[in-house]
Amino acid sequence: MIHLNLFFRRGLVFTLGLGVLSAHAQPLVRQQATVALNIAPARAVIRITGRVTDETQQGLPGVNVYLKENTSVGATTDANGAYIFNVPDDQANGTLVFSYIGYKSQELALNNRTEVNVQLEPDNQSLNEVVVIGYQSVRKKDLTGATGLVEIENTSKIVTRSAVESLQGQLSGVTIRNGGAPGQEAVIQIRGLSTLNGNSNPLYIIDGMYADANTTVNPDDIASMQVLKDASAAAIYGSRAANGVVIITTKKGKEGPMKVSVSGRYTLSSIPRRWDMMNAQEYVDFNRRAYQAAGYALQPSIANFDPATSPNTNWQDELIRTGSVQDYNLTLSGGGANSSYLISGSYFKDEGTLIRNNFERMSLRINTEAKRGRVTFGENLMISNSVRNSPFSGGFAEGNPWYDLANNLPIVPVRDPSLISTSNPGGYGFGSINTRTFSRNQVAVAELTRNHTTFFKVLGNAYVDVKLFDWLQYRFNAGLETSFDNAGGVRREGLWYWNQSPEFSSTGENRSQFLSTLFEHTLNFNRTFGKHSINGVVGLVNQTIRNNNAFASRQQLTVANGQYFTTISSATGGMTASGGNNQTLIGSYLGRLNYTFDDRYLVTLTFRSDKDSRFSPNYRRGNFPSVALGWRLSEEEFFKVSWINDLKIRGSYGVLGQANLGNYQYTGFITQGPRAVFGSDQTAFQGATQARIVNQNLRWEQKTTTNFGVDLSMFNNRLGVTLDAFRSVARDVLVQSPIPAYTGNLGGNPLTNIGSIQNQGVELDLTYRNNDKDFKWSISGNLSVIRNKVLELGNLGIDPETGQSRNYIATTLTRSQVGRSIGEWFLLKTDGIFQNQGEIDAHRAQAAYARPGDIRYVNAVDNGTNDDINSLDRLFVGSPWPKLQAGLQFNSSYKNFSLAVQFYGSFGQKVYNDVRRDLDALGYSNYRRGIQPWTAENPNTDFPRIGVSYGTGIAGDPAVDRGIVSNARNDSDRWLESGSYLRIRNVEFGYSIPKPFLTRFGLSDARVYVSGQNLYTFTGYTGLDPDIVGGNVILEPGLDAGNYPSSRMVSFGLNLNF
Repeated sequence: MIHLNLFFRRGLVFTLGLGVLSAHAQPLVRQQATVALNIAPARAVIRITGRVTDETQQGLPGVNVYLKENTSVGATTDANGAYIFNVPDDQANGTLVFSYIGYKSQELALNNRTEVNVQLEPDNQSLNEVVVIGYQSVRKKDLTGATGLVEIENTSKIVTRSAVESLQGQLSGVTIRNGGAPGQEAVIQIRGLSTLNGNSNPLYIIDGMYADANTTVNPDDIASMQVLKDASAAAIYGSRAANGVVIITTKKGKEGPMKVSVSGRYTLSSIPRRWDMMNAQEYVDFNRRAYQAAGYALQPSIANFDPATSPNTNWQDELIRTGSVQDYNLTLSGGGANSSYLISGSYFKDEGTLIRNNFERMSLRINTEAKRGRVTFGENLMISNSVRNSPFSGGFAEGNPWYDLANNLPIVPVRDPSLISTSNPGGYGFGSINTRTFSRNQVAVAELTRNHTTFFKVLGNAYVDVKLFDWLQYRFNAGLETSFDNAGGVRREGLWYWNQSPEFSSTGENRSQFLSTLFEHTLNFNRTFGKHSINGVVGLVNQTIRNNNAFASRQQLTVANGQYFTTISSATGGMTASGGNNQTLIGSYLGRLNYTFDDRYLVTLTFRSDKDSRFSPNYRRGNFPSVALGWRLSEEEFFKVSWINDLKIRGSYGVLGQANLGNYQYTGFITQGPRAVFGSDQTAFQGATQARIVNQNLRWEQKTTTNFGVDLSMFNNRLGVTLDAFRSVARDVLVQSPIPAYTGNLGGNPLTNIGSIQNQGVELDLTYRNNDKDFKWSISGNLSVIRNKVLELGNLGIDPETGQSRNYIATTLTRSQVGRSIGEWFLLKTDGIFQNQGEIDAHRAQAAYARPGDIRYVNAVDNGTNDDINSLDRLFVGSPWPKLQAGLQFNSSYKNFSLAVQFYGSFGQKVYNDVRRDLDALGYSNYRRGIQPWTAENPNTDFPRIGVSYGTGIAGDPAVDRGIVSNARNDSDRWLESGSYLRIRNVEFGYSIPKPFLTRFGLSDARVYVSGQNLYTFTGYTGLDPDIVGGNVILEPGLDAGNYPSSRMVSFGLNLNF
């Protein structure tokens, strides 16, 4: 018999068989028209009908109903919750699956029934899931603080050296700045900046141990990351929680037979953007124009340039390469009813996009746990060894390759046999070339120097849990972190910059050891009395931190048969050495109380008291309380909205601490100073100077925080919304107080608690999930608006420029002033280009030297004379802080295929492009291709006239052109650009190999994927990367001083489970 079945969108099926046409309605899961031609005997079918309802007996539309043994057979319920479909008669005893997001899935055996009705139960798993908040775990619905749970599924898709890097764009209120250098640490800020001293990094807790989540920790070992933002969540960590807290829990074994997981990923990396620089001929032509405009005689290297024989070096090609990343992991896990284990090993290597630049890490993790009766004991242990090699960072680094690869001259060769000499055995460019430039031959630097750092770390903890009663549990936790770091370098003979004097070869080494021990005793309790629920924790904590280091360097290495002996003992020249050690003791007691009435009203009280030896004996003890209230409005009888699953309003207030300072800062130091001659016999006596002034009032930085939030879950928990508004004020912020030298202070300005900083903002997180039978997808996004303001800086003395009281902290480019944001750009403001002499005369301030084509600066302090533009004319011209940050993640799967896309954007900040300043200053550098300098024939341009910004010193040549010098001043907003950008952070496409095929090879799961990272950045910024990290991240966070840009990556990966 021949059947032709036509399936249409509305579920109408036409069947043509032996010339007879029939039609009947049939619900379908798929919504597209299909054609199926079956040449086979007709199969008997059984029609199954039924209705799916919720707990109130209301019909549920859109429920997926299908046969477990044959997922292609099924239907979707209509608006009344009804369904109907046919099942082959040989599957009449199969199992029906009912699946609907927000409700628990159910499976029911058919048992030859033709009507199956079912009531689904709400799935409140998302509300009942446990969240770790420090020394305790609570249900998500009982949280009163502001926290963020990181989706490890999203972060695992990112190629990262550390877990922190992958957080970018994942959570609101969390700012991540990622550098591109192998082994470089990311900069993280949670809810703004609250200090002017030290760094802004949060406190990290790894499996209960205080530790740094740096590049020595394998991201693949991490099971969950929780970010604590406000005082209610973080006050349990007291004196170290002002910058926020990140709690990291590593993977554990589960009950069952041993499971073997293998993953491998190979990545190719490249620099997405390069500078478009002039080649040798273009450089020479432009240089001739500049010298001609300046009236100077040409340099010999320009005058004698021959394109047929002269060098034409592309320094970017010489220094930049295609990098690679290898990441391999092996995990064994399993356990029985009373024990579990997990053993993992990993290898990671990042060959950077600059030559001779790499980072390598090997790590081992062992996590075990066992239970006997009322006692549970376990341990978490990590051992890692990391090595970072880079000639461009460390004690023997010279210059910055990201400046030099752009501004170095194309007429300078990398090497030239004619340049070989005793002081330049490699024959590197600049050996004897008479070409003025401040650039360095970074190829020579890479080959003549070696800087390496080795990190060996052991991190872990062991714990014992004793269940004293059903409601009371005691835990003893002992933690250890120790590291042995060895940073060393070698510099061989050779020349790498113009007019360089010969230097001896040298070697140096810095060895340090870090040891932190932790002992904690805590009691956790949990009791319920009718509608009253109370739980909490009390505890005692003691931590000891020790550091010691030793450094030595020596010149004139021994050379035999062309080989350098790089040990300090084998060198013969002068030697320097230094060293030191210190110890910090921290003792604490803590407590938290959570009270819930009828799952509606929530109260959380938290307290921690810390005593830290780094502070003055008068102020070593600090107390950090917090209180939080919550109201689950959705549980009230008067608030029963069918499409709202949960609605909670919460608020918190509390105090957090900051301890960003070294040891012994409160003490005074006397150091040996110059010798003095006294008496009639003119005897010389040893003098002394005060190296540090005593500050017996040195104490904690304290931050008070206020937070109001709303948690909302709707549409059967498909849509989740979290909204937070916060305000924090950091008081007693440490600032260096200026003490005049005539008072005897010769050791620098002491730290004093005189500052105050405010941060406030709004955070929004949205998540939507839609799980169909075959097509599942979710989308999540977050927005952050954060503003900071300096409220107080105390007495900073007299401003030498104005003669008035100084209320700001300044760098060359920024000013952190009371009433304004930290690190705002404070520069001269440009006002176009002078087009004629009349405009110059009318402006007055630059009349002494300006010419048509020069930049006009705003004369902010106009005294009515021809006074020159100076530092008093500087203005606030922009902020380095973004006005808005946003992240977006989309995850989907269809049958065995998956697609994930991540975006991240930062908008409204201003970036100072110091590399472009170096290129466009018309000094000793190459020039950007395509620039259009001002001429009388080309007046409509923003690039000033060309010339030479230095004098030759040759008799008869003109003096220095002050107009060209003024155009290149670094304290100008000419170099300020919009740093806004939107980046395609990651795209991953994967395929899971069907299980029937895998069973032949003993595999339970296998997945292959390809991904692209940092694929494209939408930005108007002219530099290599608007995501700035490096330098002074507190006072100059938006300074692009030749920062290592993030790489574009393409990865190929494989995951196997046995």
